[in-house]
Amino acid sequence: MDIDELNKKIFNRCANINSIKGFEIITEALVYKIYDLYGRNTLLSMLYQIGSLPGKQIADRIKKQYNKEVFGLEEAFEILFKELKDFYSVQIKEVEESDEKLRMIIENYCFLREPISHRKKLKYGKAFCRINKGYFEVALKELLGDKIKNVEINYLETDDDRDACIEEVIFYKNTNIP
Repeated sequence: MDIDELNKKIFNRCANINSIKGFEIITEALVYKIYDLYGRNTLLSMLYQIGSLPGKQIADRIKKQYNKEVFGLEEAFEILFKELKDFYSVQIKEVEESDEKLRMIIENYCFLREPISHRKKLKYGKAFCRINKGYFEVALKELLGDKIKNVEINYLETDDDRDACIEEVIFYKNTNIP
């Protein structure tokens, strides 16, 4: 075996490495291997928990940065998405409010959208997106404290023209607090 000759044939500059494409392939395999081995519920729970840890971390960082434990809803939403401009592009499309809840319809282009678009088995709003669900629900709950009972984020549809997911964010009000 002529090692020098073989090395010439297989040489690839490090600058040619496509890390994102590799990440996409491994991510799809990981998601479906967990599904095959442990089932849908375990997969969804694991992905939610993967998102919840950084959600808690960013909320803690924001609280420390602003020297504040509880934020108003609009303030929390604004600060969180300003902090996340490298990963998300979010626009509020509609707001509905009642005594029990506030519901926002948002347009969300996230950092997962591009990798998902290249993988046949990964779909917008499905299992892999549970990472975002865990992230946002936990971050917003942490920032809003007892001002709300719960936060829920749900995928509604994909807007192909805008290349974004349409989601609802529901803030269930804590009616025990004036």
